[in-house]
Amino acid sequence: MPSRWEQVVVDAEDPPRLARWWAEALGYVIVTETPGEAEIRRRRDELPGILFNLGTDPKVGKNRLHLDLRPDDQEAEVERLVGMGARPVDIGQGDVGWVVLADPEGNEFCVLAPRSST
Repeated sequence: MPSRWEQVVVDAEDPPRLARWWAEALGYVIVTETPGEAEIRRRRDELPGILFNLGTDPKVGKNRLHLDLRPDDQEAEVERLVGMGARPVDIGQGDVGWVVLADPEGNEFCVLAPRSST
């Protein structure tokens, strides 16, 4: 029997603060929160979640794993996320159809263009 995906774990300098940022960005709810870790999910009883765990090692280089977000309006979503504290980053992506941003702790993620209706 295969395993079930429970959560993605993100090391964070301030887990509750980063969890609150991502909960707002994704429209998720905070399931648990302590000074050392916080978990968010789409709904309290729905997996998988994202667990933000206290990590003391500084982030170095490009993430090897990142989230891709696909909003209905890419430009508006980039503007909203930047207004929340994300920042555009160049990881060598060149001229592509997505926008690479970094969250308040520097973790890269992509904001994709809407899927075509074809």
